[in-house]
Amino acid sequence: MFKTNQIMKLIPFLFVLPIALFTVTSCSNDDDNTPEPVNEEEVITTLTATMVAEGSTVTLRTQDLDGDGPNAPVVTVSGNFQANTTYVGGIVVLNETEDPAENITSEVLEEAIEHQFFHLVGTGLDATTTYGDFDDNGDPLGVTFTLETGAASTGTLTIVLRHEPKKPNDGTLADAGGETDIRADFNITIE
Repeated sequence: MFKTNQIMKLIPFLFVLPIALFTVTSCSNDDDNTPEPVNEEEVITTLTATMVAEGSTVTLRTQDLDGDGPNAPVVTVSGNFQANTTYVGGIVVLNETEDPAENITSEVLEEAIEHQFFHLVGTGLDATTTYGDFDDNGDPLGVTFTLETGAASTGTLTIVLRHEPKKPNDGTLADAGGETDIRADFNITIE
């Protein structure tokens, strides 16, 4: 038989045991609630748009190797566009912080529903753009596009890659929403 001393020592244990058992049995198994992996945004240092028409190729390029660092992007346009001409364009985006450079274009194509390039013609530039490719839902993607030039003029062509835009949208950044992965403003001359 237990002595009174031994019983007195067991009393605190008897109060703690049910609480411990309740705590252990009331915990849920989180295996069913495993969070989905986060799809981190791509690092994009370089965007190149190659525009080809019969007898003319113009390359638009922006490169920003230090990202949000102190150096501004290096933006180049290889030449002028011809008036009244249709150019077929293709965009390549790279992460040149990797060696060799990582081609982000393939990720954009794989995740087409979650991406859209916008090709925005600024005031004064006599040109229009048309999407050349679409995602699985039939919404514009814009890795390929056409630029149809009109009369001689100057202005800006802005190319923006949006991550998780609203689709379909009205073709404006305001309606599309989402996050900007890269934006490049090119000063264009049509002659």
